[in-house]
Amino acid sequence: MPISATTSKTWRSRASAIAVEACALLVLIGCVAAVRSPDAQTPAAPQVSNAADAASAGMVEIRSLVADMSMDIRYAGSDNFVGRPVDGYRGAGCYLHRNVAQALARVERELRPQGLRLHIYDCYRPVRAVRDFVRWAGDLSDQKTKARYYPALDKRVLLGDYISPTSGHSRGATVDLGLMESHAGGDRIVEMGTGFDYFDKRAHTDSPDITAAQRANRQRLRAAMQREGFENYPLEWWHYTYKPEPTPATAFDFPVE
Repeated sequence: MPISATTSKTWRSRASAIAVEACALLVLIGCVAAVRSPDAQTPAAPQVSNAADAASAGMVEIRSLVADMSMDIRYAGSDNFVGRPVDGYRGAGCYLHRNVAQALARVERELRPQGLRLHIYDCYRPVRAVRDFVRWAGDLSDQKTKARYYPALDKRVLLGDYISPTSGHSRGATVDLGLMESHAGGDRIVEMGTGFDYFDKRAHTDSPDITAAQRANRQRLRAAMQREGFENYPLEWWHYTYKPEPTPATAFDFPVE
């Protein structure tokens, strides 16, 4: 049956429209994937160094630069989403590459005259700790921390969207932290709208589901960190990576002491 010129033109137009929609969908998927993973720009798993300790990895403990840095290294204890000490955390140290630690110390010095301090939850994270997270995420029978850390989510979605088999923390340039307010009567945690490691959209840095004051606190932290070269991961208000990373293709697995 012969096809008219008009019909042929219509088919070509529809095919072009479908192609444009498909391309747009692929771009959207790519954008979502880039936001979902803080390691989206690292196409391959980094090589794991055989460095046995922080010194041989070129890292320093943050308290060698700021002796009274406020810290609560959650994975060294049981106050975390796993509910127990995480593999690789023998102690509650905060290790970072020297230039990253120096930048973080500058942030701290800038904040103190404003009556604020940094409060650190995690720094360098051994590869073995990341693997421990993955094992925990795969154990669907362990739900004891659900109410506190992922009340609105099925645990099956945590692996991929929230827990990755690789982590920028293992490269020694990423830090999880919040703010403290300093008062004559003592310091107190600045309210950010959710706790640390809360798996929910309210933890997104620019979430509309928090108060104006909480949003202002997140913005103050982000502005201070950005001034010293740290970039926020938009799905976690507490997560910052120094750019450019000193060892973008190398992860480490020495224990945290």
